[in-house]
Amino acid sequence: MLADITIGQYVAGDSFLHRLDPRTKIGMTTVFVVVMFVIRTWWGYLAGALAVAASLAVARLSPRWVLRGLRPIVVLIAISTLLNAFWTEGTVIWEWGPLHLTAEGLNKAAMLGVRLVLLVAGAAVLTLTTSPIDLTDALQRLLRPTRRLGVPAHELAMMMSIALRFVPTLMEEADRIMKAQMARGAAFDRGGLVARARSLIPLLVPLFVSAFRRADELALAMEARCYRGGEGRTKFRVLHMARADWTTLVLFTAAAAGVAVWL
Repeated sequence: MLADITIGQYVAGDSFLHRLDPRTKIGMTTVFVVVMFVIRTWWGYLAGALAVAASLAVARLSPRWVLRGLRPIVVLIAISTLLNAFWTEGTVIWEWGPLHLTAEGLNKAAMLGVRLVLLVAGAAVLTLTTSPIDLTDALQRLLRPTRRLGVPAHELAMMMSIALRFVPTLMEEADRIMKAQMARGAAFDRGGLVARARSLIPLLVPLFVSAFRRADELALAMEARCYRGGEGRTKFRVLHMARADWTTLVLFTAAAAGVAVWL
C-alpha cells in the first residue's frame, strides 16, 4: 500500500501541461479546489471529473497514477462518508439502534466522497506534471509579496518542496523496514485495531530515526554547498509567464466560474 502513494511524485514529460509555467498550474489547482467546495450538484462534480480526465489526457498520463494515489485514503473516505450518512437529519430509510440512515445523509455522503476523490486527483495532476524544483521556484515567486511583512518566502517554499520531495523516499524506507520486520516474524495485518496499531511501533521508531538522519545529512550537504537562504540567491532558469500560460489560466478560470454559477 505504501508504494501506491503518489503524492510528491513527478512524471517527466513534454506535454502541454508539463510545459506550462508552474504558477499557472498552481493557480488552476487553486481555482479547481475552490470550485469543488462551492458546487453542490452532481452536474458540477461531473464537470470536475471531466476536467481531471481532460488534464490527464493532455498530460499523457495514465489514470492509474491517480487511482494508485487514491488507495491509501480509501479508509478516510469511507469513514467520512459513513459519518455523514448516519449523522445527517432527514427522511429515515433504515435504522438500527442509535444509527439512522437518511436519504439526505446518503446523498450528502456520496457528494463528500466524490469531492474528496476529485480534490486528491486534482492535486495529483499538479505534482505529477511539475518537478519539485519548479514547484519551489513558483511558490517562492508567489510568496514574494509577503516578504515585506516579514514572511520568509524562500524558506517556506524550500520546506514545502523538501517535504514533497521526501514523501516518496520515506514511503520506500517504510516499505523496506516493514519487509525487514516481516522477515523477522512481525505481523502487521493480524488482530484487531489496537493490535495493528501496536504492531506499527517497530516500524515507526526506525522510520523516525531514519528521517532525522536524512534531515541531518541534507542540512550538512546544503551547508557544504554554502547554502545561506534566499538572500542574494539567483536562478539558473527564471520563470516566465508566456501568452499560453495567461490564456490557459484565464480560460480555465472562466470555465470554472461558469460551472460554479450555473451548476
